[in-house]
Amino acid sequence: MSAEQTGAFFALVSVCSGLGSVLSLLLLLAKPVRERLFGLSAIREGQRCMLRADMLAAYYKHREEKTIRQYEYENFLYEYKAYKALHGNSFIERIAREVAEWEIVT
Repeated sequence: MSAEQTGAFFALVSVCSGLGSVLSLLLLLAKPVRERLFGLSAIREGQRCMLRADMLAAYYKHREEKTIRQYEYENFLYEYKAYKALHGNSFIERIAREVAEWEIVT
């Protein structure tokens, strides 16, 4: 390999590593920019709020009897899973543990 080829090879390696660094930076910045541009964080917060309100409505509706219909319990579990995926708080965890101990009526 001649000195000219070696120099060209090192230049190519430098360009490729630079492009890799730039692409990595763009990937890291893409999510926050996309969330701010499209308002995704506000949408997530709204979804969390709606899920929390629906789970609390089911909880307060049945907390005296401590029984819940099967379809309501299944809906509660789906909502809880979605709520946790949206990084919901631990308050609903306590509610979900309590609901899990209730009698399920078919």
